Amino acid sequence: MKGLLLPGSGRPRPSRWSRDPRRSRPPRWSRDPAGAAPARGRRLAYATVVTALCAALAAAVVAGLALGSVRIPAADVLEILSGRAQPSPFRTIVLDVRLPRVLLGAAVGAGLAVIGTVLQALVRNPLADPFLLGVSSGASAGAVAVIVLGSVFGLGAGLATTVTLPAAAFAGALLSLLAVYTLARSGGGGFATGRLILAGVAVSYILSALTSLILITADSADHLKEVLYWTLGGLGSARWDMLALPGAALLAGTALLLALARPLDLLLMGEEGATVLGLDTARFRAAVFVLASLLTGVLVAYSGAIGFVGLMVPHAARMLVGAAHRALLPVVALLGAVFLVAADLAARTVAAPQDIPVGVLTALTGGPFFLWMLRRNRTEATA
Repeated sequence: MKGLLLPGSGRPRPSRWSRDPRRSRPPRWSRDPAGAAPARGRRLAYATVVTALCAALAAAVVAGLALGSVRIPAADVLEILSGRAQPSPFRTIVLDVRLPRVLLGAAVGAGLAVIGTVLQALVRNPLADPFLLGVSSGASAGAVAVIVLGSVFGLGAGLATTVTLPAAAFAGALLSLLAVYTLARSGGGGFATGRLILAGVAVSYILSALTSLILITADSADHLKEVLYWTLGGLGSARWDMLALPGAALLAGTALLLALARPLDLLLMGEEGATVLGLDTARFRAAVFVLASLLTGVLVAYSGAIGFVGLMVPHAARMLVGAAHRALLPVVALLGAVFLVAADLAARTVAAPQDIPVGVLTALTGGPFFLWMLRRNRTEATA
């Protein structure tokens, strides 16, 4: 497009696109404040952050095993974990009740935080999150359909737990993400914040209505408590046999995303910049969307829809180590695990012996954070 002629000269006025240097830069929220050079001081700082987060995770795990409706001294917890403790009620509580719950919370928190980080890079939007984009709602709808309609199709509980439930959650997550992606792109102009969030909210409402319809048409009232668990999100039903699939999905998914760290960094430069550097953005986005949906479906199949973890944790991690994904993803996983283990501990102790769904607490903290991010983005857009 030709620019306008400057008054009194034959030179064209530069277009707004060429005048604004921010158009060709990564979004402000994704810029690495520490720079690109991996200086010695920065490596030490990164090692310090990782070490501190590992220590915080260990402390959160011990606190999660010691505190609750029955308080167990930390020394007894460590003795039980070492295998030297004699059989006792405390040993049963720690090993059979609390430890599977804490480990599931760590896996789910780490996975949701990693997914949120990747989605924010894929759509170049700081408000992207599995919950806000309807991915968690889609996974929950698929899981609820299996729970309620499983008896109609003759699916046993074991089969639904090991195969059908995660598969249905993955299918629901993938379909909802594709729907939001299509709606957000339908108006042209890329992924505008308002259009992306509105598309996610619309898809979430539709899926919530579908979940309610499935529940109303169910034959048994016993499904109500299970469906409520999926919609609010909780870790209270964790068992040892539920840990293998989420743990394997987290490790495999995070490893694959670490291998894709450079293409994720390229996406932050924008569509044209990534294409010039040799990235097939359409195919890459499609592949990572499927991977994110698969990981979300597996996690939500065992924890329900826990919101805002993938929104808050990535921004906190970027403040610590910057936006380069090779360094960011491990820190995000550790920080997400610490956050959800601590949130679940608060859910078990705030109203003990009443067990509050952890999704309620994450929503109470994530809602104000979401509003703050909206205000911050509006301020930066008008600056």
